[in-house]
Amino acid sequence: MKLSTLRHTVRIVAAAALLTVLGTAPAGAADGWQKVGSDARSGVSGLAYEGPAADGRGVSTLIVHDNKATGQPRLSRLIHRESGPDDVTPMTWTGAEPSDLEAIEAIPGMPGEYLALAARGIVYRLRVSGRTATVADYAPLPAIGRGDDYESFALVSRSGSLIALWADRGAGADRPATLYSAPLTFARWGQPQFGTVTRRAYRAPYPTGGETRHISDISVPDSGRILVSSAADAGDDGPFDSAVTDAGRVTVSSTGQVRITLAASATLLGRFPGYKIEAVECVPGSAQALLGTDDENVGGHVRTMPYCAS
Repeated sequence: MKLSTLRHTVRIVAAAALLTVLGTAPAGAADGWQKVGSDARSGVSGLAYEGPAADGRGVSTLIVHDNKATGQPRLSRLIHRESGPDDVTPMTWTGAEPSDLEAIEAIPGMPGEYLALAARGIVYRLRVSGRTATVADYAPLPAIGRGDDYESFALVSRSGSLIALWADRGAGADRPATLYSAPLTFARWGQPQFGTVTRRAYRAPYPTGGETRHISDISVPDSGRILVSSAADAGDDGPFDSAVTDAGRVTVSSTGQVRITLAASATLLGRFPGYKIEAVECVPGSAQALLGTDDENVGGHVRTMPYCAS
């Protein structure tokens, strides 16, 4: 059997097992959410899929926390099980300490490597081994706009090209989100390097109040659909509100040209009153999306929804 065929078969088998775990187990809470943090330092600001959990029950993920003070946790490993309980293990962060991490994404084709994004636009390249994450390098995002505040980051691998998507979150009716995209490569010493940037304005169909953050995270499944979470935050004690939408599509030509097409009317996939979703992550090889919340003083929650089908 050819190696490529073997890898494809393994992926299908793993995805089928994962779908069984995620799709048939009873929910651990009445509304499907699992509590994974109890205070403002333990919410889920971003989430990256690692793989199936070692015990075969659920999935292993990395979550970032938007803490700012020295010594506060930046990164944890979360084992999510639909039947609960979820396990959260703090990770050791080695290297330049970031402030206000808001997103994290696995680098396609580079096992154990991730990019984490801070709110003001610094991208940290991480190498994760066991319970330690080491900063290999870091760089600013290109084309940082006046007042930009970033909560989202996604990577798309197509035809040998790597594309990054990120967004200024926007603020209410007067400031839509700005969705950015650019080719991404790495210098021989490891630093992320971005190519020509494109921009698109985006307004969430829900929520629509003055506290709306139009894009709080992005995920792109194999189909190229752009899944977007949006959230409303009235303060550290809420109330919160959020939604996930199908916002459009990203395509990459054989020469690496990126095209972002936003829908004239985004498709609302689900509303989640009472929660502030800041993390959306499609599980590779499945239709499941992992959703994570940063509910400030209430802590954080995680659940799955079938939003990632083609």
